[in-house]
Amino acid sequence: MDAMPISWADADVASLLLRLALGPMLVLHGLNKVRGGLDGTERWFESLGLRPGWLHARVAASTEIGAGLLVTLGLLNGLAAMAFVGLMTVAALTDHRGKGYFIFKGGAEYVVLVGIVAVALAVLGPGRWSLDKAFGLDLFGVVWGIIALVGGLLAAAGLLITSYRPNARKAQS
Repeated sequence: MDAMPISWADADVASLLLRLALGPMLVLHGLNKVRGGLDGTERWFESLGLRPGWLHARVAASTEIGAGLLVTLGLLNGLAAMAFVGLMTVAALTDHRGKGYFIFKGGAEYVVLVGIVAVALAVLGPGRWSLDKAFGLDLFGVVWGIIALVGGLLAAAGLLITSYRPNARKAQS
């Protein structure tokens, strides 16, 4: 028996569910960085080798909150997905690096999944119940999936090339 093709109503529901899973999760992740002050987050970024830690703590928190809100609202879908990919790539290559794949061992399983789902959302689109739809923005499709993936990887590479100094603390000791 042949499967029925997915309807636009089904795609709208799927997109809304993806947005409501990804967006608020990243907003809360960013808010957690600022809760109680950024001092601990600054030290954590420094320990990862992201210099200066005070700058990266603020950039990461604001990018997480901003991209999470955009995805939740379905606004600038493809660009928000690109921010997700960039954030998750930096996390994979700094905090999760060398720890294998599985999250229970500190690996990149979770951030890889979040990044891939963000690219899928860039392809699928934010759906009918989104600000992109209300404003007539069509920032989705295969091209936007490629833009989200490549743009996010390039943004992460730029950040890491300019700011990732994991051996700086060891050299100072």
